[in-house]
Amino acid sequence: MDPAAPPRSQPDFPIAIIGAGFGGIGMAVQLLEAGIDSFTIFERASEIGGTWRDNTYPGAACDVPSHVYSFSFEPNPRWSRAFAESWEIQEYLLGVVEKWQLRSRLRLDTEIVDARFDEAAGVWTLTTEAGETVTARVVISAVGGLVDPALPDIKGIQSFRGELFHTARWNHDYDLTGKRVAVIGTGASAVQVVPALARQVEQLSVFQRTPAWVVPKPDHRYSERAKQFYARHPLALRASRFLKYALSELFGPMVFLDAPWLSAIGEKGSLAHLRRSVADPELRAKLTPDFQFGCKRILISDDFWSSFERDNVELVTEPIEEIRSEGIQTRDGRLHPADAIVLATGFALGLASAPFPVTGRGGRVLDDCWSEGAVAYKGVTVSGFPNWFILMGPNTGPGHTSVLVYSEAQIAYAIQAIRRLRSENLKFVDVKQSVQDRYNQGIQKRMPRMAWSSGCHSWYLSDDGSNHALYPGFAWEYVLRARKFKPREYEIARF
Repeated sequence: MDPAAPPRSQPDFPIAIIGAGFGGIGMAVQLLEAGIDSFTIFERASEIGGTWRDNTYPGAACDVPSHVYSFSFEPNPRWSRAFAESWEIQEYLLGVVEKWQLRSRLRLDTEIVDARFDEAAGVWTLTTEAGETVTARVVISAVGGLVDPALPDIKGIQSFRGELFHTARWNHDYDLTGKRVAVIGTGASAVQVVPALARQVEQLSVFQRTPAWVVPKPDHRYSERAKQFYARHPLALRASRFLKYALSELFGPMVFLDAPWLSAIGEKGSLAHLRRSVADPELRAKLTPDFQFGCKRILISDDFWSSFERDNVELVTEPIEEIRSEGIQTRDGRLHPADAIVLATGFALGLASAPFPVTGRGGRVLDDCWSEGAVAYKGVTVSGFPNWFILMGPNTGPGHTSVLVYSEAQIAYAIQAIRRLRSENLKFVDVKQSVQDRYNQGIQKRMPRMAWSSGCHSWYLSDDGSNHALYPGFAWEYVLRARKFKPREYEIARF
């Protein structure tokens, strides 16, 4: 379909898309491709982009190759790097919005705070923070799982007199040049921001609770010649995308399987990288994880570990006792003075609860249904909540490859259901509880054989140790399982 051509209008079938990150934008484009234009995208922020709008800290970039971290239906031949920086990914998404003329379908600065389903009418009523109500026949929840910053519960944090901010809420008005800076955390954001800060600040203290497995980052710039080649030969770009995806699947078992002989391969490569990066054996010991490769998120960086070789960078492994007005005090009684504290402490996992109160059939509340962990059929639909489709829902996160492989499969699945609803004038489709239970029992049965169940604590796991975040297997398997919407698996109501 030509994105400039006016699509057919279906004003009697309103669709609400909540969230304007990759999921929501991708869903909107595919709806237009399907000839469906009766949708509105609700976004609580003042611009689209989600993760890539919010994460603008120095060094912010994707840890998935650019050719894979873009829509298969909107390939980009002009990525500047093999691993794109956050600003370029945001530009890509803005370009998709402009190409498909989505601005007129966007409602920015509009936060949905409540959703209720009217079973008799087959309609969802959404309430905004401003008190406005809107109705929709179908709701696409594309709010994302890693959105709200996780703030650490550290004694005295409110007493700090310097500058304090989270990596996802970077204060660009505060110049860190020549300052004494403390970074709390050594996860995915820290491995990117620490090297950037090390080159800028006077003194950098990095507070590590648990070291991480880090592997080299095969990053490089794409020459103008390469960009022109991909632009002229779209099949070559598609082949590059597939090859990078295939390689991630090939190495996937090393990351997600609880197989020590496979994990040992990854650990050996990471330890060799550590030896090349850090000469001091005592420092290397502090940076060496004591848990199995894959149990936590694998990080990629060429310059994180080597940053600790700099004279102005210190790795602090002593636990934090409290934050005082002038800096951070560790358990050994030492005060680490700081002009600024950067919280590289990750995000509150959005799968632990509903993003806002969601009430389905018979007054069923989504938070109550998820009291023992978030569950959904194929991560997309939840029994008792008809015509509600989740993008990147429970157990659909990847531990080894691009999230877009999963979300594109979910978008295609939801569109099949929407087409069925429209073409047969159905009131709603609601996945059967027995179907959902059988699927999730199979998912959880696999979990003990996964690396993230091998003993370490990570954001993958709920408080009870269960995993409702990641898919326990290959991406291609999930795509195959989600390839077809099957009406027999759903309770169907007609007008």
